[in-house]
Amino acid sequence: MSRTQTILLIFVALVSATCARQRGGRNMVLLPVKDDPTVSFRIVFRVGSQNDPRGKEGLAALTAALITEGSTQKHSYEEILDLLYPMAASISEQVDKEVTVFMGRVHKDHLDRYYSLLKEVISEPAFREDDFQRIKTDFLNHIQNTLRYADDEELGKEALSSFIFRGTPYEHLEEGTVTGLKSITLDDVRDFYRKHYIRENVLIGLGGGFDQAFANRVKADFASLPSGSLETVPAPKPQPFEGLHVQIIEKDVNATAISFGFPIEVLRGSRDFYALAVATSWLGEHRNSFSHLYQVIREARGLNYGDYAYIEHFPDGGRRQFPPPNVPRRKQIFQIWIRPVPNEARLFAFRAALRELQKLVDNGMTPEQFELTRKFLKGYILHYAPTTSLRLGYALDDHFYGIDRSHLELFRKLLDELTLDEVNAAIRKHLQYRNLKVVFVTRDAAALKEALVSNAPSPITYATPKPAEVLEEDKEIATYPVAVRPENVEIVPVDSVFER
Repeated sequence: MSRTQTILLIFVALVSATCARQRGGRNMVLLPVKDDPTVSFRIVFRVGSQNDPRGKEGLAALTAALITEGSTQKHSYEEILDLLYPMAASISEQVDKEVTVFMGRVHKDHLDRYYSLLKEVISEPAFREDDFQRIKTDFLNHIQNTLRYADDEELGKEALSSFIFRGTPYEHLEEGTVTGLKSITLDDVRDFYRKHYIRENVLIGLGGGFDQAFANRVKADFASLPSGSLETVPAPKPQPFEGLHVQIIEKDVNATAISFGFPIEVLRGSRDFYALAVATSWLGEHRNSFSHLYQVIREARGLNYGDYAYIEHFPDGGRRQFPPPNVPRRKQIFQIWIRPVPNEARLFAFRAALRELQKLVDNGMTPEQFELTRKFLKGYILHYAPTTSLRLGYALDDHFYGIDRSHLELFRKLLDELTLDEVNAAIRKHLQYRNLKVVFVTRDAAALKEALVSNAPSPITYATPKPAEVLEEDKEIATYPVAVRPENVEIVPVDSVFER
C-alpha cells in the first residue's frame, strides 16, 4: 500500500468516525465504528492537579494512580493484572491540570469481562496501605531522581510552566511536590476520592464496536456513582510581568536545555487558534525537520537535536511524535523548546531562537511560507488520531472546549479558509518577544547570569567549516540584545526544584 493510500484510509476513518460521534446525554460521548473489532474506553473525571489542596500537591495524581495500580475491594493488584493478561488489555490513567482520564481498549470477545473489571477498578478501589506506600514512593522517586537527574528537557519545560503559572493552581507538577507528597496520607486519598469521583463529575467516552445496549448499560452504571457537589476552580490568571525573567537551574551537565514562553489568550476552537497553529508549525513543528527553528539551529549549525514551538501543552515531547488528547486546559502558553545544546553555545542558541521569534512577530509569514505550511498541515494532522481510542480522546476534548464539530475536522476546514492576512494578524495579536519567562538547565549559573545581565556577546565556533552566510549571520546573533535585569534572574539548585 502506498503512502498516499495509507493517508486516504486514515482520513476516511477519521471522517466516518467523526460523523458517527454522538452525545449519549450530558455525560456521555459515543464514537461507534461499525467494523472495529475492539472497544475503547476513556472515562474522564473533571478533576486534576488544580484541585490539589494547598500543602497536598500531588493528591489528584496519587489518587488516580492508586485506582489503576492498586487493589480493589475484590481483587489484589496482582490478581487484576492476571485477569487482564489473557485479554491482552490494560487499564491506565492520565492526570493533567483540569482532568483525570481512565483509559482502556479490549477486543469485543472480552468486552463483558473487561468492562466489569474496569468498573470495579474505578468504583471499588480498596486504597490499601501497602499499595499507597508503593505508589507514593514511585512518585517521589520520579521527582527526586528521574525528573531532576535523568530528564533535563522535561525538567526545563515543567519548570517553565511552574515559573509562568507561579501563584496559581497550575503552578505545581501534576505529580505534585516533594513536600506535598510526603504530607499526603491514605485518609487524604480516600477523602479526595469521595469528594471528586461523583456522578456529576464524570464524562464517559466509548468508541469502536459496541452497540447501544452496551452504551446504555455503561451510562446506567456510572449514574450509580455517589452524588456530590462540584468544586469550581477559577481559571488561572498568571501574574503579568515585563521584560525577560530568567530561572537558571544549577546542575552539573555538559549540555544546556532551554525553554521560554509566555501565557496566551487563545484556545482550541477559535479561529485565531488555527491561524496561530499555522504560524507555530512553520516556526517549530514538533519533531519535524520541516520547521524553521530546526533549520536555523540544528540543520545549519548542528547545535542540537531539534527546536520546536507550541501553543498548547505538549507533555513528554521527547517520547511523542504527535500531541496527545485529554490534556485540555483553560489557559495555555506559547513556548519554544530548545533541546540541549553544548554549554558554551547556550546563550547563542537562546539568542538565535529569540531573534527568529522577533522576525516572525515583526514581519509575519511570507506567502510562500504560508502556502507551504498549510499544505504540509493538511496531510500531517491526519496522523494525529489514526486509532479509535485517539479519535475518542479528541471527541472528549471537543466536549471540554465546547466545539460542536470535531477539532481535527475544523482544523482541516479552516486550513482551506484561512488567509495569510488572518495568520499574520493573529501573530501580531497573540505573539510577542519582549516579555518572556526563560528557563535554563545548566552548570555555571553565575557565569550565565553575568552574561545575561551584561548583555555580553556570545560568539560561537564550530568543529567543521560553515558557509560564509552562516558565519556572517552568526555575528548578528552573537550580539542580539537580551537586556535582562539582575533582579529578574533567579538561580535554583536542581535538588530544590519542585521541592515545595
